[in-house]
Amino acid sequence: MSTIQYLFDGFAVALQWHNLLFAFIGVVIGTAVGVLPGIGPMSGVALLIPVTATLTSGMPTDAAAASSIILLAGVYYGAMYGGSTTSILLNTPGESSSVVTALDGYQMAQKGRAGAALSIAAIGSFVAGIIALLGLVLLAKPLSNLALEFGPAEYFSLMLLGLCAVSGLAGKSMTKALMMTVFGLMLGTIGIDAVSGIARFTYDLPVLYGGLEFLTIAVGLFALGEVFKTILERDNGDAPIAKINRILPTKQDLKDSAKPITRGSLLGFFIGVLPGAGATLASFFSYMTEKKISKNPDSFGKGNIAGVAAPESANNAASGGAMIPLLTLGIPGSGTTAILMGALIMYNVQPGPLLFDDHPEIAWGLIASMFIGNFVLLILNMPLVKVFAKIIQTPKKYLLPIIIAISFFGVYAVQYTTFDLYLLLACGVLGYLLSKNDYPVAPIVLALVLGPMIENNMRRALTISNGDWSIFVTSPLSLVFLIIAAAWIIVPLILKVTGRKVIVNEEE
Repeated sequence: MSTIQYLFDGFAVALQWHNLLFAFIGVVIGTAVGVLPGIGPMSGVALLIPVTATLTSGMPTDAAAASSIILLAGVYYGAMYGGSTTSILLNTPGESSSVVTALDGYQMAQKGRAGAALSIAAIGSFVAGIIALLGLVLLAKPLSNLALEFGPAEYFSLMLLGLCAVSGLAGKSMTKALMMTVFGLMLGTIGIDAVSGIARFTYDLPVLYGGLEFLTIAVGLFALGEVFKTILERDNGDAPIAKINRILPTKQDLKDSAKPITRGSLLGFFIGVLPGAGATLASFFSYMTEKKISKNPDSFGKGNIAGVAAPESANNAASGGAMIPLLTLGIPGSGTTAILMGALIMYNVQPGPLLFDDHPEIAWGLIASMFIGNFVLLILNMPLVKVFAKIIQTPKKYLLPIIIAISFFGVYAVQYTTFDLYLLLACGVLGYLLSKNDYPVAPIVLALVLGPMIENNMRRALTISNGDWSIFVTSPLSLVFLIIAAAWIIVPLILKVTGRKVIVNEEE
């Protein structure tokens, strides 16, 4: 079958009425999540995993997994767009990749051009989403065919690269990021060892034999952690909101932003494909590129529309690009894609090269739904900009109880154990304490997802080589992955030692 035929089959899945509804719900909730400062795509996706599990409980496994991932992906790219609303209206980024948008977006709003800034952000997000999806369609099958040639040694090195990439660029301190990665790997060892059948770190507690549930850890660290932060730091967030007048951009606005949108989309897509780089890095690079090639660089930071169009396009294209390593190689390139991967594994669906052969309904259904979701986002966000702007004013006293209720009911509905509720609460406190002291939380989730897979591939490789560790360096591809992984950790260290500023990814 050709790629076009696979894509048509994907649209047949995505256009089923319940999947259309899930895509619609996903982008609406995602936009709301992005608009609410502090929640962000990771918390939003983690919070909704148990909800989707409950909604799809009566379906066959593959259909349930397809519907769930369609909704969760909608939340992901919806949140990437929604973060621009608070950046432009409040100068408060809804999530970290919208920090750069605030530089010019808020200045435009101060000049009475908030509507134009928001609509250009919506158009840029749409164009970027379509470009990223075209790249995903073209690269998905060739990359998954290449990955089928990988053995356990190559997979071990590739997963190690994914781990080093996110750890090397997460948070303000690499030492803290690496500590969190190791902590996540340690949590991943709890439970019955798959090879020897020996219980590890279970302390004779039957509830720990199956290991710690990824869902409980993710919801606790992100969603409840944010709740504790808001309550304990009394963050009421009642800043004045800029007024929205004309929503549609002028012809000159469209002309001025056409090239920045195209450049930002392409740059963002290629940066998104790199594990660990993420949307924050993409938006920063695209902004700097526009400023460098601009005939009037001094206008940046003072309300230049290119300063909104380029980073907004880049961060949305990066979220599409991040799907490529996740779906084709089984390597999550960011914290949010790690949570999406964990959601797929909950349905016994392993992302990677076999996904397109074993579960084409899920892989191509997701890709097709993202095309539909991007159209829905554009149609929703242009006329409903003022409605989403009102969401910003939701009082925290109403919002926080809803988040707590969804967290507890959701985790209990999936796990049915009170132990997981205590673990959820403990992770919420831990998430707050870690973020308060600038310890990045994303590497914990990534290590928890990748840790068992790294261990299994390492053991398989050593079994093949009769315990000879040189198998990891005698395979050329494995050696290349290990060298890149080492460089991802060493290069930022060298830059820091030489006194240069290190760009970090703080996707939370």
